[in-house]
Amino acid sequence: MSLAEMVAALLAGPQPIPIVTAGNTVLRRPAEPYDGQLGDDLLSELIEAMRVCMHEAPGVGLAAPQIGIPLQIAVLEDPATIPPELAAYRHRYPLDFRVIVNPRYTAVGTERAAFYEGCLSVPGYQAVVDRPASVLLECLDENGTAVQEQFDGWSARIVQHETDHLGGTLYLDKALTRSLTDNDQYTSLWGGLPITVARSGLGF
Repeated sequence: MSLAEMVAALLAGPQPIPIVTAGNTVLRRPAEPYDGQLGDDLLSELIEAMRVCMHEAPGVGLAAPQIGIPLQIAVLEDPATIPPELAAYRHRYPLDFRVIVNPRYTAVGTERAAFYEGCLSVPGYQAVVDRPASVLLECLDENGTAVQEQFDGWSARIVQHETDHLGGTLYLDKALTRSLTDNDQYTSLWGGLPITVARSGLGF
């Protein structure tokens, strides 16, 4: 089955599209660079379906492998609807909807940031990942236009997380594993607190 046939079949199925979870090989293999395999109309339909899936999950990013499509395409959007003091601590501010195709990122400077993050493909858990605080993203948009843009704070984390997916990497591969917590424990014990509190309590 070609990639176009695979996408057409997926779009003809239940909506929102089910999210693939850890253990599926599509999440562990580098995705294929996008080079027009779908055509403009099918690509637009896929992007809209990914946007709906991301919103319904809900999440702030979704990579094509997470719905079983091994192509280097991801969608990002973060309304950042969290308390202002938490937004300031995490440097988390609204990120408008965008599509990134064949993305690559490089660190800008040496500053790093460690925060809990989760993944729609690893439901129920979160862990601390230490990442560059700022990155330069190079990619194409959905129209094939070259994009080069710097992202900072939480938006940089989203860019890194989704781009990693396209290389077959899950956030757990980069996580401080002693920080792993289920969502209920995170909410009751560590959510909204400085990362140093969780670091002291869990020993990471």
